[in-house]
Amino acid sequence: MRAVPIKETVVQGITQLCAERNIKINALANLAGITPSTLYSLLDESRKDIGIVTLKKLCDGSDISITEFFDTDAFRKLEQEIE
Repeated sequence: MRAVPIKETVVQGITQLCAERNIKINALANLAGITPSTLYSLLDESRKDIGIVTLKKLCDGSDISITEFFDTDAFRKLEQEIE
C-alpha cells in the first residue's frame, strides 16, 4: 500500500471542505481572503509546500479551526516523513 504524502492529504482536505460546503475553489478562496490563483497554486501537484498561514486562512474562511481540519483519520494515519 502506497504511503500518502501530507501534501496530498491536505489537498484532499481542501477538496472535501469545498464538497461539504457545496462551493467551488474560487468561492473558498474569496471566503479566505486569498486570490483564487493562490489557492489553485497550492493545489498544484508540482508544488510541494503548503503555507500554514494560507491553510489557516482557508480554515478561518470556512468557519472551522485548524485543529478541526487536521482532526481526521487521514491525518492520523500519515506515515513518518523521515525514515
